[in-house]
Amino acid sequence: MAKKDPTDLSVEEKLSTLYKLQATLSSIDDKRALRGELPLEVGDLEDEVEGLNTRLSKIEHEIADFQSAISQKRNEIGAAEQSVERYKSQLEEVRNNREYDTLSKEIEFQTLEIELAKKKIGEANVRVSERQQDLAKTQEVINDRQQDLEQKRSELSEIMQETREEEDQLKAQAKDLEAKIEPRLLASFKRIRKGARNGLGIVYVQRDACGGCFNKIPPQRQLDIKMHKKIIVCEYCGRILVDPELAGVKADVIKEEKPKRKRTTRRTKKADSEDYKDETAE
Repeated sequence: MAKKDPTDLSVEEKLSTLYKLQATLSSIDDKRALRGELPLEVGDLEDEVEGLNTRLSKIEHEIADFQSAISQKRNEIGAAEQSVERYKSQLEEVRNNREYDTLSKEIEFQTLEIELAKKKIGEANVRVSERQQDLAKTQEVINDRQQDLEQKRSELSEIMQETREEEDQLKAQAKDLEAKIEPRLLASFKRIRKGARNGLGIVYVQRDACGGCFNKIPPQRQLDIKMHKKIIVCEYCGRILVDPELAGVKADVIKEEKPKRKRTTRRTKKADSEDYKDETAE
């Protein structure tokens, strides 16, 4: 049997198929709702752990830079100490005051360089100690967040495992239904559904009102909806409207009976005056 072109479907068939698609998509939404905020929490924890790892790497690089600077200063101290020893040995062989003064100044300069280098090493060691403390704290936070992340991932995995098969079936069903709907109508439905807070793009009339926004629908418009001659949308929320019968819903809402008015007899002024005369005569 040849597959019917979506554009050849009657309005009633289009609305019926569209409502079935809405029901299927709502079921998928319900399955996803079971996951709650877990996917967002997992995503946030993953981002946080990634940020902490970046921070950890930065601290490690800083410590490495300080340690490299310390090593360089120690090498400079070694070279300066060798120079001092050499200059001191040369002092024993000086021939005049000029050479003695020059060597003395060199020894003094190298001694100052050694002291400065030792000061720099001391400052760098302090910085290394501080950064190592930061490193330990950051690693501790990472471990805590990693445990939380593994727990959340495990919870999410369990929920996904429970609902995956049903969700896949619903997705396949939704795909088949979408193929039966003309692209233009399907695009409009998806646009309406995306803008709707509850994800409903098509609703049935309930208690003479839109099933999405609950605004009253005029009787004539309700009649048009029941006729299935054209696709009608709510003038307030923009959702597509169908009657309960087409949606497969029983007339669940029995209209509330209005309280019966008591019939009152209106008395004429003449009757009232006659009653008054009778009372005075007595």
